Amino acid sequence: MSEPSNSKTGRILVVIGRLALAAVFLFAAYAKLKPQTPEPWSVDSIKTSLSMFAMQVDSYQMLSSESADFVAHSLPFFELALGLWILSGIWLRISSVASTLLLGGFFAIMVRTYAKGLEINCGCFGPGEHLGPKTLIRDGSLLALSIAVAIGAYLLARRKTNPPEPAASPIGFERAR
Repeated sequence: MSEPSNSKTGRILVVIGRLALAAVFLFAAYAKLKPQTPEPWSVDSIKTSLSMFAMQVDSYQMLSSESADFVAHSLPFFELALGLWILSGIWLRISSVASTLLLGGFFAIMVRTYAKGLEINCGCFGPGEHLGPKTLIRDGSLLALSIAVAIGAYLLARRKTNPPEPAASPIGFERAR
């Protein structure tokens, strides 16, 4: 493949990965914020959902109750903001690194919890999702996707700042710049 077609393919793959990551973060935020009971959206229903999520965060047995409550009440809004940021494509290198760090942290916590033998709901996409091999594979795959998007974003930015050298003429004369 020629250099321009490699670059175009790379851009397309980064956009697809970026859209997938944005969808994951937006859905995760939605699943944590949506009313868990058959009631309409309201401030009270969101507070109830966040309180239920706080119990899931607390089940990881890593934070104090107050810290778990803080994480549960702030994480969905951070995921929402991060999903919108990645979707926008603005400062993609920074947003993709932020998503990689967040997903890496999630994955490490899940592996630790699974290794300890705790039988909990992971809380990744709302209540009722058991932490097990399937969730570890899914979250590990999301981490790999995020790493790939971050690397792609950096490579594409590098190509923009360092355009390829023009090919030498067949006779050996350098082109004037």
